[in-house]
Amino acid sequence: MESGKSELRWGVAQRLEFIEFRLFWEGHVNRSDLMEQFGLSVNQASADLNRYIGLAPDNMVYDKSERAYVRGPDYSAQFLKPDASRYLAQLRSLADGIMDSDDTWIAELPSYDAAPTPARGVNPVTLRSVVGAIRRSEAIEVKYQSLSRPEPSWRWIAPHAIGFDGFRWHTRAFCRTDEVFKDFLLSRIISARSVEASEVTDAADADWQEHVTLEICPHPKLSEDQKKVIALDYGMRDGTAKIKVRRALLYYALKRLGLDSNAAARPPQEQQIVLVSPIAGLAPGSSIEREG
Repeated sequence: MESGKSELRWGVAQRLEFIEFRLFWEGHVNRSDLMEQFGLSVNQASADLNRYIGLAPDNMVYDKSERAYVRGPDYSAQFLKPDASRYLAQLRSLADGIMDSDDTWIAELPSYDAAPTPARGVNPVTLRSVVGAIRRSEAIEVKYQSLSRPEPSWRWIAPHAIGFDGFRWHTRAFCRTDEVFKDFLLSRIISARSVEASEVTDAADADWQEHVTLEICPHPKLSEDQKKVIALDYGMRDGTAKIKVRRALLYYALKRLGLDSNAAARPPQEQQIVLVSPIAGLAPGSSIEREG
């Protein structure tokens, strides 16, 4: 099967993945689904369905009452590994207005919504300037509003990466003013002007290059049944889960997981997880630099 898949043209392979997506998540697929999604003719849609049957004959059977192919009892994914995270991410993107319903392969959307996330005002021209500087190894002069200063100020930064803390987008950059690598919120870059070549690379950013492994487990004061469900929530094996994170993003990871404060200060049902052991070299305000 693998060799057959590798020989398929990209467009054909994508349509076979679509058939498999609909079979797994919706339970059925027909010619009109392919025609609407890819703008195919009746003959081409029929050819794709027949091709799929030839490659995975046990995965679908024709149901005359539904006038569609339905998922077979011996269904086994061949072209597209079912991914719950991807499915739910699409629902989240739809809820946030990032994705339009026409952009997803989901036919029958379940009733859904999400807790609102405040829109971050990142100027597309600013983002283009930062991305361009990263690609061309340049330093850019930006007008930045830091919360540590009452007024915005111009400074030179040499960005080498973009990062997301779970709520906001940053650029990781060398700050010539403070002569350290820092995180700068893209939404607080008011404007950019001068550009010049830079010899600073991400290789010099030790906190970006170094990874830390967070090993978490259920709060020890939870009941055994509660521990089991927390283990399922976090995909733990043998009661623990390991999360690899760049040291430059460690502050945000700990904050998002609720591990940035004393675990004993919150009830076990609220804290839910704890670190199995302290993180080596981590101390309050350690080498993680952030520009407020």
